[in-house]
Amino acid sequence: MGVCYNNYVRINSRTFEKEKPELVLKTVFGYDSFRPFQKDIIEQVLNGNDTLAVMPTGGGKSICCQIPALILEGITLVVSPLISLMQDQVSSLTKMGIQSAFLNSTLSWKEYKSVVKGIKSGKIKIVYVSPEGLVSNRMRELLFESKVKVSCITVDEAHCVSEWGHDFRPDYLEIKGIRNYFKDSVMLALTATATTQVRSDILKNLGMKKAVVFVSSFNRPNIFLEVQRKTQGLNQVVECIKRHYGESGIIYCSSRKKVDELFQSLDKLGYSVLPYHAGLTDEERSYNQEKFIRDEVQIIVATVAFGMGINKPDVRFVINFDLPKSLEVYYQEIGRAGRDGLQSHALLLYSPADVHKIRFFFKESADPAKDEMRLQKMTAFATGRECRRKMILEYFGESYKAKEKSFCCDVCSYKGL
Repeated sequence: MGVCYNNYVRINSRTFEKEKPELVLKTVFGYDSFRPFQKDIIEQVLNGNDTLAVMPTGGGKSICCQIPALILEGITLVVSPLISLMQDQVSSLTKMGIQSAFLNSTLSWKEYKSVVKGIKSGKIKIVYVSPEGLVSNRMRELLFESKVKVSCITVDEAHCVSEWGHDFRPDYLEIKGIRNYFKDSVMLALTATATTQVRSDILKNLGMKKAVVFVSSFNRPNIFLEVQRKTQGLNQVVECIKRHYGESGIIYCSSRKKVDELFQSLDKLGYSVLPYHAGLTDEERSYNQEKFIRDEVQIIVATVAFGMGINKPDVRFVINFDLPKSLEVYYQEIGRAGRDGLQSHALLLYSPADVHKIRFFFKESADPAKDEMRLQKMTAFATGRECRRKMILEYFGESYKAKEKSFCCDVCSYKGL
């Protein structure tokens, strides 16, 4: 895509009905051309065909939902798992003049009534809601009793509907029942990480009949993959930061405690850094996130939730301070690097102790056997001595052959490829 250069103050809710997607892309989002699969996905949705789109982080999934929402009559419901993700999406859309809103527990009664009024009047085109909120009595009253026209139901992070997904959420199973009330609406499922089994579960559990499925390449050739044995964690982090002097980066940790400890250590060393985790207040998380997005702080130390839907294209490095519990989680996190297509760096610090810590929580899992299988794949990736890109792509069902002198991974560099 080209550089986004347009900002509109307000967009009439009916301006783009029956217009071509290219016009909306240009006039609203300021882009000259679509990324791979975007136009095809949008056209399927506009034609009323249920669609599953598996696209890597940074592949432009949001536009696949937002452009149809501006063209179709009625509203588009977007089911999203995180309040912070909803808020970020609505904030970005509002800045472009697109009337959108979220319905969640952060709204006051006055704010809620204002959003409802906007939905009923047709001014609001895109409504973000959690899976729990979608099945609430309040939402039923708004959608069913008010006879609001729902043209599209978009399920973001659709892998959450699968027990084989890395972040299964039982509330996502309720979406299928809600869709039965809107038989004329089209369903769009979006995810960045879905194996063949997870894709099958998404189609089944969301009741997507005769759905069109798009699976983009999982290869992010601009991200260099590196794994180091974690021996002196802080020193290894500092060394990586020095290699990316003045550049933006995200460091992922497995716990709030680890985030706070690493943040404090880096802060004492004089680095431009802030923390992000669920133990902070909404205001603190929002403030820290905005500072990072605006380049007012260089580094964010965070737990897994940070980065979902965050539109920051110039993250140059991602460090996994602890071993992720699965390749899906790892792939999603490193995908937040290099969304502008420029060379970026993913560093994973591996310690056998991390494996034991992850296994400890399997006792509370609904299916420890599945968790163990995913962990073993993650461990094999971290300890393997074959091309790391090949390993992760094959996990998602895609073949890859390392090229000579390619910008690939530490293993290929060591072998002289």
